[in-house]
Amino acid sequence: MNTTTLEFKNLTKVYSGSNTIAVDNLTAAVAAGKVTGFLGPNGAGKSTSLRCLLNLVTPTSGTTTILGVNYRELVDPVRTVGALLDSRGFHPGLTAKQNLAIIATAAEIPLSQISEVIELVDLAGAANLRTKGFSLGMKQRLSLAIALLGDPEVLVLDEPANGLDPQGIVWLRGLLKKLASEGRTILVSSHQLSEMQNTVDDVIIINKGKLVVADSILEICADRTLEEAFLELTEAAK
Repeated sequence: MNTTTLEFKNLTKVYSGSNTIAVDNLTAAVAAGKVTGFLGPNGAGKSTSLRCLLNLVTPTSGTTTILGVNYRELVDPVRTVGALLDSRGFHPGLTAKQNLAIIATAAEIPLSQISEVIELVDLAGAANLRTKGFSLGMKQRLSLAIALLGDPEVLVLDEPANGLDPQGIVWLRGLLKKLASEGRTILVSSHQLSEMQNTVDDVIIINKGKLVVADSILEICADRTLEEAFLELTEAAK
Protein backbone atom coordinates (compact mmCIF):
# COMPACT_ATOMS: atom_id res chain seq x y z
CA MET A 1 0.00 0.00 0.00
CA ASN A 2 1.31 3.47 -0.92
CA THR A 3 2.07 5.81 1.95
CA THR A 4 2.34 9.58 1.99
CA THR A 5 5.91 10.80 1.57
CA LEU A 6 5.49 14.50 0.80
CA GLU A 7 2.79 16.76 2.19
CA PHE A 8 1.74 20.36 1.77
CA LYS A 9 -0.60 21.36 4.58
CA ASN A 10 -2.40 24.72 4.42
CA LEU A 11 0.70 26.11 2.74
CA THR A 12 0.57 29.85 2.11
CA LYS A 13 3.30 32.13 0.82
CA VAL A 14 2.81 35.87 0.50
CA TYR A 15 5.79 37.87 -0.75
CA SER A 16 6.18 40.97 1.37
CA GLY A 17 6.45 44.27 -0.43
CA SER A 18 4.36 43.24 -3.41
CA ASN A 19 1.73 41.42 -1.31
CA THR A 20 1.72 38.76 -4.01
CA ILE A 21 0.00 35.56 -2.87
CA ALA A 22 2.14 32.91 -4.57
CA VAL A 23 0.61 29.94 -2.73
CA ASP A 24 -2.82 30.08 -1.14
CA ASN A 25 -3.72 27.52 1.55
CA LEU A 26 -2.44 24.55 -0.47
CA THR A 27 -3.06 21.09 0.97
CA ALA A 28 -1.94 18.03 -1.02
CA ALA A 29 -0.09 14.77 -0.50
CA VAL A 30 2.33 12.77 -2.65
CA ALA A 31 2.57 8.99 -2.33
CA ALA A 32 5.59 6.72 -2.53
CA GLY A 33 6.08 4.37 -5.44
CA LYS A 34 4.46 6.72 -7.94
CA VAL A 35 5.30 9.50 -10.35
CA THR A 36 3.15 12.49 -9.43
CA GLY A 37 2.73 15.38 -11.84
CA PHE A 38 2.60 18.87 -10.30
CA LEU A 39 0.84 21.02 -12.87
CA GLY A 40 -0.42 24.57 -13.27
CA PRO A 41 -0.26 27.60 -15.56
CA ASN A 42 2.68 30.01 -15.42
CA GLY A 43 2.61 31.83 -12.10
CA ALA A 44 0.39 29.22 -10.47
CA GLY A 45 2.77 28.81 -7.51
CA LYS A 46 4.41 25.50 -8.42
CA SER A 47 8.03 26.64 -8.07
CA THR A 48 7.32 28.50 -4.84
CA SER A 49 5.62 25.42 -3.41
CA LEU A 50 8.63 23.26 -4.29
CA ARG A 51 11.02 25.79 -2.79
CA CYS A 52 9.01 25.82 0.42
CA LEU A 53 9.17 22.02 0.45
CA LEU A 54 12.97 22.15 0.14
CA ASN A 55 13.36 24.90 2.76
CA LEU A 56 14.60 27.41 0.19
CA VAL A 57 11.65 29.72 0.86
CA THR A 58 9.99 30.28 4.24
CA PRO A 59 6.20 29.85 4.19
CA THR A 60 4.02 32.65 5.48
CA SER A 61 1.89 29.97 7.12
CA GLY A 62 1.24 26.26 6.88
CA THR A 63 3.76 23.46 6.62
CA THR A 64 5.55 21.14 4.22
CA THR A 65 6.92 17.77 5.23
CA ILE A 66 9.11 15.05 3.78
CA LEU A 67 8.73 11.67 5.46
CA GLY A 68 6.79 13.43 8.21
CA VAL A 69 9.33 16.15 9.05
CA ASN A 70 10.40 19.51 7.69
CA TYR A 71 13.33 19.39 5.25
CA ARG A 72 15.68 21.05 7.74
CA GLU A 73 14.96 18.24 10.23
CA LEU A 74 16.07 15.44 7.90
CA VAL A 75 19.08 13.62 9.30
CA ASP A 76 20.72 13.09 5.91
CA PRO A 77 18.93 15.30 3.36
CA VAL A 78 21.27 14.59 0.42
CA ARG A 79 20.60 10.88 0.69
CA THR A 80 16.89 11.43 1.31
CA VAL A 81 15.89 14.04 -1.28
CA GLY A 82 17.31 14.73 -4.73
CA ALA A 83 16.17 17.98 -6.34
CA LEU A 84 16.37 19.52 -9.79
CA LEU A 85 15.11 23.10 -9.75
CA ASP A 86 17.27 24.52 -12.54
CA SER A 87 20.30 23.55 -14.63
CA ARG A 88 22.76 26.10 -13.26
CA GLY A 89 23.95 24.41 -10.09
CA PHE A 90 27.47 23.62 -11.25
CA HIS A 91 30.73 25.33 -12.26
CA PRO A 92 31.01 25.89 -16.04
CA GLY A 93 34.80 25.69 -15.99
CA LEU A 94 34.83 22.17 -14.55
CA THR A 95 33.97 18.89 -16.19
CA ALA A 96 30.81 16.97 -15.41
CA LYS A 97 32.81 14.48 -13.39
CA GLN A 98 34.63 17.22 -11.44
CA ASN A 99 31.37 18.96 -10.57
CA LEU A 100 29.95 15.70 -9.27
CA ALA A 101 33.14 15.01 -7.31
CA ILE A 102 32.88 18.33 -5.46
CA ILE A 103 29.32 17.64 -4.42
CA ALA A 104 30.05 14.01 -3.50
CA THR A 105 33.01 15.03 -1.35
CA ALA A 106 31.04 17.73 0.46
CA ALA A 107 28.18 15.31 1.14
CA GLU A 108 30.49 12.42 2.07
CA ILE A 109 29.12 10.30 -0.75
CA PRO A 110 31.46 7.60 -2.14
CA LEU A 111 33.16 8.77 -5.34
CA SER A 112 32.19 5.44 -6.90
CA GLN A 113 28.66 6.84 -7.15
CA ILE A 114 29.82 9.35 -9.77
CA SER A 115 30.34 6.80 -12.53
CA GLU A 116 27.04 5.16 -11.67
CA VAL A 117 24.95 8.33 -12.01
CA ILE A 118 26.82 9.44 -15.13
CA GLU A 119 25.90 6.14 -16.76
CA LEU A 120 22.34 6.39 -15.44
CA VAL A 121 21.75 9.78 -17.11
CA ASP A 122 23.60 8.75 -20.28
CA LEU A 123 26.42 11.29 -20.00
CA ALA A 124 29.38 8.92 -20.12
CA GLY A 125 30.59 10.36 -23.41
CA ALA A 126 30.69 13.87 -21.94
CA ALA A 127 31.92 13.09 -18.43
CA ASN A 128 35.32 14.71 -18.99
CA LEU A 129 34.10 17.74 -20.92
CA ARG A 130 33.81 21.19 -19.37
CA THR A 131 30.19 21.99 -18.71
CA LYS A 132 30.38 25.47 -20.24
CA GLY A 133 30.04 23.81 -23.63
CA PHE A 134 27.03 21.71 -22.64
CA SER A 135 23.72 22.07 -24.44
CA LEU A 136 20.62 22.73 -22.32
CA GLY A 137 19.68 19.05 -22.59
CA MET A 138 23.14 17.97 -21.37
CA LYS A 139 22.90 20.43 -18.48
CA GLN A 140 19.55 18.91 -17.55
CA ARG A 141 21.08 15.44 -17.55
CA LEU A 142 23.94 16.61 -15.33
CA SER A 143 21.49 18.31 -12.97
CA LEU A 144 19.56 15.05 -12.76
CA ALA A 145 22.83 13.21 -12.04
CA ILE A 146 23.44 15.61 -9.16
CA ALA A 147 19.93 14.95 -7.83
CA LEU A 148 20.54 11.19 -8.01
CA LEU A 149 24.05 11.25 -6.52
CA GLY A 150 22.95 10.39 -2.99
CA ASP A 151 20.68 7.57 -4.21
CA PRO A 152 17.68 9.37 -2.65
CA GLU A 153 14.28 7.86 -2.00
CA VAL A 154 12.58 11.14 -2.97
CA LEU A 155 13.03 13.16 -6.17
CA VAL A 156 11.64 16.67 -6.64
CA LEU A 157 12.05 17.75 -10.26
CA ASP A 158 11.06 21.08 -11.80
CA GLU A 159 10.78 20.85 -15.62
CA PRO A 160 13.29 17.97 -15.93
CA ALA A 161 12.54 17.51 -19.66
CA ASN A 162 13.48 21.11 -20.48
CA GLY A 163 15.95 21.06 -23.39
CA LEU A 164 15.73 17.33 -24.03
CA ASP A 165 15.15 16.10 -27.58
CA PRO A 166 12.34 13.58 -28.29
CA GLN A 167 14.66 10.63 -27.64
CA GLY A 168 15.75 12.24 -24.38
CA ILE A 169 12.16 12.75 -23.29
CA VAL A 170 11.36 9.08 -23.91
CA TRP A 171 14.50 8.14 -21.97
CA LEU A 172 13.47 10.38 -19.05
CA ARG A 173 9.99 8.84 -18.98
CA GLY A 174 11.46 5.36 -18.67
CA LEU A 175 13.90 6.45 -15.96
CA LEU A 176 11.21 8.08 -13.82
CA LYS A 177 8.93 5.06 -14.12
CA LYS A 178 11.80 2.76 -13.19
CA LEU A 179 12.73 4.83 -10.13
CA ALA A 180 9.10 4.90 -8.98
CA SER A 181 8.82 1.14 -9.44
CA GLU A 182 11.67 0.81 -6.92
CA GLY A 183 9.45 2.46 -4.32
CA ARG A 184 10.82 5.97 -4.63
CA THR A 185 8.66 9.08 -4.54
CA ILE A 186 8.82 11.22 -7.69
CA LEU A 187 7.25 14.70 -7.83
CA VAL A 188 7.56 16.31 -11.27
CA SER A 189 6.53 19.83 -12.23
CA SER A 190 6.10 20.24 -15.98
CA HIS A 191 4.25 22.11 -18.72
CA GLN A 192 4.59 19.22 -21.18
CA LEU A 193 1.11 17.82 -20.64
CA SER A 194 1.17 15.23 -23.42
CA GLU A 195 4.34 13.75 -21.98
CA MET A 196 3.01 13.91 -18.43
CA GLN A 197 0.00 11.87 -19.54
CA ASN A 198 2.39 9.09 -20.56
CA THR A 199 4.49 9.35 -17.41
CA VAL A 200 2.56 10.12 -14.24
CA ASP A 201 0.33 8.03 -11.99
CA ASP A 202 -1.16 10.88 -9.95
CA VAL A 203 -1.74 14.55 -10.71
CA ILE A 204 -1.88 17.69 -8.57
CA ILE A 205 -3.14 20.78 -10.40
CA ILE A 206 -2.95 24.27 -8.89
CA ASN A 207 -3.98 27.66 -10.22
CA LYS A 208 -3.31 31.08 -8.68
CA GLY A 209 -1.74 29.31 -5.74
CA LYS A 210 -4.82 27.24 -4.93
CA LEU A 211 -5.44 23.55 -5.29
CA VAL A 212 -7.68 22.72 -8.24
CA VAL A 213 -7.61 18.92 -8.03
CA ALA A 214 -5.46 16.08 -6.72
CA ASP A 215 -6.24 12.55 -7.89
CA SER A 216 -5.05 9.69 -10.07
CA ILE A 217 -4.55 10.52 -13.73
CA LEU A 218 -7.21 7.96 -14.62
CA GLU A 219 -9.79 9.76 -12.51
CA ILE A 220 -8.80 13.21 -13.73
CA CYS A 221 -8.67 12.37 -17.40
CA ALA A 222 -11.55 9.88 -17.72
CA ASP A 223 -12.39 10.01 -21.45
CA ARG A 224 -10.25 13.05 -22.28
CA THR A 225 -6.59 13.92 -22.62
CA LEU A 226 -4.64 15.44 -19.75
CA GLU A 227 -4.37 18.65 -21.77
CA GLU A 228 -8.15 18.82 -22.18
CA ALA A 229 -8.70 18.09 -18.49
CA PHE A 230 -6.08 20.64 -17.46
CA LEU A 231 -7.57 23.42 -19.59
CA GLU A 232 -11.11 22.69 -18.44
CA LEU A 233 -10.21 22.50 -14.76
CA THR A 234 -7.97 25.55 -14.66
CA GLU A 235 -10.49 27.61 -16.63
CA ALA A 236 -13.23 26.67 -14.19
CA ALA A 237 -10.97 27.65 -11.29
CA LYS A 238 -10.44 31.22 -12.50
